[in-house]
Amino acid sequence: MTEYEKMVSGHLYHASKDDSLEPLRVKAREIIYDFNMTRPSDVEKRKTYLKQLLGKTGNNFTIEPPFHCDYGQLIEIGESFYANFNLTILDCAPVKIGHNVMCAPNVSILTATHPIDPEIRSSELEYALPITIGNSVWLGAGCIILPGVAIGDNCVIGAGSVVTKSIPANCVAVGNPCRVIRQISDKDKQDAEKRLSLY
Repeated sequence: MTEYEKMVSGHLYHASKDDSLEPLRVKAREIIYDFNMTRPSDVEKRKTYLKQLLGKTGNNFTIEPPFHCDYGQLIEIGESFYANFNLTILDCAPVKIGHNVMCAPNVSILTATHPIDPEIRSSELEYALPITIGNSVWLGAGCIILPGVAIGDNCVIGAGSVVTKSIPANCVAVGNPCRVIRQISDKDKQDAEKRLSLY
């Protein structure tokens, strides 16, 4: 099994002791550099760079520079994805993001992690666990999504939350560690409709 195969399947692997991983990271960083240096009016150029970088995209998506990731090819984003400034995705394992997802500034989605045992950790072994984010999710400013987490459809994750465990669908969840504080209800829809009536 190659180091890449170990990495994407959740096994311990050496990120720096396999000649096949470094070129993938360098390729991603070259594209990211070009993307992050685009002018604000270069909307189509940005999309072209992101389609070269990411494993799968919808037709309608926006990521505001600066953006950072490890490989890019392990990231899938759905239709109508929007990410504000400073999105970071460490995609050492697959990251799957659904449709109509919004990321506020400074969101971090982190699949990479290290062994707790100091002896094993000092050997430079690491591992990664996949992250899945459902449809119509809103990640508030400064959210940190940790390895192995799944966030269900329609969730709102409050600003500054550290999501250490999976969150079920249709929830508002906040905090460090992030926890569910309530279900999304008909009242939320009524409140939104009331605001729309003033629009």
